[in-house]
Amino acid sequence: MSKTLVEKIWDAHVVKSEEGFPDILYIDTHLIHEVTSPQAFDGLRKRGLPVLRPKQTVATADHNVPTIDQHLPIKEELSRYQVDMLTKNCAEFGVELYGLGHPFQGIVHVIGPELGITLPGKTMVCGDSHTSTHGAFGAIAFGIGTSQVEQVLATQCLLQQKPKTMKIEVNGTLNAGVRAKDIILYIISKISAAGGTGYFIEYAGTAIQSLSMEARMTICNMSIEMGARGGLIAPDEITFEYVKGRRFAPQGEAWDKALAYWKTLYSDADAQFDSVLSFDAADIEPMITYGTNPGMGMGITQHIPATAAQPDSEQFSYQKALDYMGFKDDEPLLGKQVDYVFIGSCTNSRIEDLREVAEFVYGRQKAPNVEVWIVPGSKQVEKQAIEEGLDKVFEAAGFGLREPGCSACLGMNEDKIPAGKYCISTSNRNFEGRQGPNARTLLVSPLTAAAAAVTGQITDVRTLLNHPELA
Repeated sequence: MSKTLVEKIWDAHVVKSEEGFPDILYIDTHLIHEVTSPQAFDGLRKRGLPVLRPKQTVATADHNVPTIDQHLPIKEELSRYQVDMLTKNCAEFGVELYGLGHPFQGIVHVIGPELGITLPGKTMVCGDSHTSTHGAFGAIAFGIGTSQVEQVLATQCLLQQKPKTMKIEVNGTLNAGVRAKDIILYIISKISAAGGTGYFIEYAGTAIQSLSMEARMTICNMSIEMGARGGLIAPDEITFEYVKGRRFAPQGEAWDKALAYWKTLYSDADAQFDSVLSFDAADIEPMITYGTNPGMGMGITQHIPATAAQPDSEQFSYQKALDYMGFKDDEPLLGKQVDYVFIGSCTNSRIEDLREVAEFVYGRQKAPNVEVWIVPGSKQVEKQAIEEGLDKVFEAAGFGLREPGCSACLGMNEDKIPAGKYCISTSNRNFEGRQGPNARTLLVSPLTAAAAAVTGQITDVRTLLNHPELA
């Protein structure tokens, strides 16, 4: 019987399936952090239960951590408390913790892949919606709630309804200045922030297959932003080459055995998807959001769509979003001054992202009206950036390379955007107050963010790429 990739992995992990009930799904790897785990550990404690399989649980501190002076006590009381509780809980229950000061510390969705914890064919969960990132390796990975975190800690299983499947194909060659972030923002702008609800999405097509692993992670990371349960990409030689030799990846004979299995992880040619969508890479230009959900995005040269053009049921919320952002119908965004540029988050904080930004800003200077934060996704990314001299390039441009953490992706730590200020951000969400109370967020790729950093305004990066004398 022909199967999709999702069905192959799902069926291989079903412990029990019964008509009319959710499947009992076995979870290979459980990632935890300081925000959604304290209540789960408390639940175990009250019930007198251990963590069933602590070696399949990996913890790190990321959401609440500062990105400056991490060697000092955390200033914010709640943040300090949550990080301290993670340390206490992991010690008590025997869970490996990559906390502040550990060479493997970082954003949970960055350290999993770079350490070789994330592997094809796995089921992976975390109390964080952007767990879909790990699907880039051909894994079923999705976010769970705190009560489910407790379930997995106690049983290594979850009750889950098998999702519907959607295939999204992107074929063709990407235009200059267009990156993975632009691809996913374009898709979401076309199908809306709810267009993937109820589905697990497989991304396919020549444009997707041409992407690096880090770019694929960016695509899968934002699957949740179209309402999907998760997203994944079939593993291939690019995947295998990335995984090989990483710290916790299989070695020797175990590698050969794993590789043979991974090569079977693809959707059969005649597999049936519940929905199939196709896009042409040539239609995508650098993207930017203008509203308060990731579906409110457009090509950077376009004008904001009119409120009257929206469905009647959405016009009130649409206008409310524009009012919050300080924008108007049919307004262009090119040339609009910005206040902050944030390059980081689990979407775009990997070494490839930092390299691209450094290459673009080399020899250039930050605009005087902009504050730029560059936040690596992990201590390993930070270390590599310093070894490659990227920190010196950033310093010369007037940028600051901070320490690893979720940072200004969300207002849960010290890195908040002030009220009313505009932030060009490489993160994944532009909700009201996401980066701080009344902060205004515009989502873009790292390359477009770098262009805004040096010009001080929303800029079509292609106008700079096309002028070698400005490079």
